[in-house]
Amino acid sequence: MSLQTLTRSQLALHNGQDKPTIYVAFQQRIYDVTNSRLWRDGKHYQHWAGQDLTAELSDAPHTEKVFERFEQIGTLV
Repeated sequence: MSLQTLTRSQLALHNGQDKPTIYVAFQQRIYDVTNSRLWRDGKHYQHWAGQDLTAELSDAPHTEKVFERFEQIGTLV
């Protein structure tokens, strides 16, 4: 599968509300978290889907290794 290239505006549509898919970005990589029970309705604690979460990771109780659980489906431009 080839990776999609999405802008921030396009990523924002995958927020669990506007489209059925739920995506988040971290370090320019976009991950599909649609099937994660922790991202139901596009929200995970105080974090919202459809956004770049790079700056927010420092507040999370986990490391960037958490993204290894999810498929990278694209890159953020």
